[in-house]
Amino acid sequence: MQIYLVGGAVRDKLLGLEVKDHDWVVVGATPDEMLARGFKQVGADFPVFLHPKTNEEYALARTERKEGQGYHGFSVYSAPDVTLEDDLKRRDLTINAMAEDDNGELVDPFNGHEDLENRTLRHVSEAFCEDPLRILRTARFAARLAPKGFTVCPETHALMQRMVSEGELEHLAPERVWQEIQRALHERAPTVFFELLQELGALAPLIPELSAPEPLATGLKALACIDDRAGTTDQRFAALLSALPETAAEQRASAMKAPNNCRDMARLASHFTENLENAGSEGLTAKQIMALLNQADVWRKPERFELLLQTLACTTSQAQRPAIDQLRAAVNAASGVSAKDLMAQGYKGKTLGEAIHRERLTQITQALNH
Repeated sequence: MQIYLVGGAVRDKLLGLEVKDHDWVVVGATPDEMLARGFKQVGADFPVFLHPKTNEEYALARTERKEGQGYHGFSVYSAPDVTLEDDLKRRDLTINAMAEDDNGELVDPFNGHEDLENRTLRHVSEAFCEDPLRILRTARFAARLAPKGFTVCPETHALMQRMVSEGELEHLAPERVWQEIQRALHERAPTVFFELLQELGALAPLIPELSAPEPLATGLKALACIDDRAGTTDQRFAALLSALPETAAEQRASAMKAPNNCRDMARLASHFTENLENAGSEGLTAKQIMALLNQADVWRKPERFELLLQTLACTTSQAQRPAIDQLRAAVNAASGVSAKDLMAQGYKGKTLGEAIHRERLTQITQALNH
């Protein structure tokens, strides 16, 4: 039995980056041997075990063969005769196909270290074509490593382009696509992910509304802005879709199986962006602001509204900054309206709701006039 550190841990160690997770490959062992050593089996599709003390994942060396379409449809073979090189060969990129033995010696059958030094993202073998999700993963690595000068080599770029043209992305489940997009939104250069997908022709099948130049450019500019401000996932996603009309943004978020908080932020950001831009230099009236605040459910979700205002600072033009300040001032002024105080004055039921609305509008009007 031989144990090797593999994949991202080896890559990041060589890049001088923080190693967050350790993945291990075990060569020459059986599941029974692993269990006898106290490991706990967790893999359903292939033998993966948790270390009894560190809880890190140890996978038996395996090979994979494509038998269907899309992300699924793989047959897995794992046995003591599977070599380390066999296991590394099934991986996506050469920089992810390196291993380190228990003496700290590098095992690099596909020249991943050389590609690291040359800042190159290169596929290991033609088996890359068997999994269309690797297009998104490679784009995500490009987004992560772009600040270090990494680019996709021409051969891998052409291979991914061919996969896109053959319709491979159409077999991916929306949930898998969203998972990669969500991760990409938080990479070091998230705009690179979408720019590369556009180059490959991959945005059209994945996010067709962004495949046109103008909405993509607008969305990426807003995304870069919110990235500079360390925005949350829902803020980043809303910024990306900010050039789309409200209905289109909501429909796209739904089709992508984005979580509710991301769908809501995308819808609200598009709605508010459109209203602020349409208001022009005159700004919004107190009644218009009141309507927008109610639509955003700001009275029950003030924290979300603050995130929305931060997003709007990236999705609207510079001319709308005063309007954003007005919205924040309006919320601050109207938040002081107390239902309890109005109830003490005798309001209840429908008349209480009307009184709250009226008092909030009064406070907003006064705030705008200051």
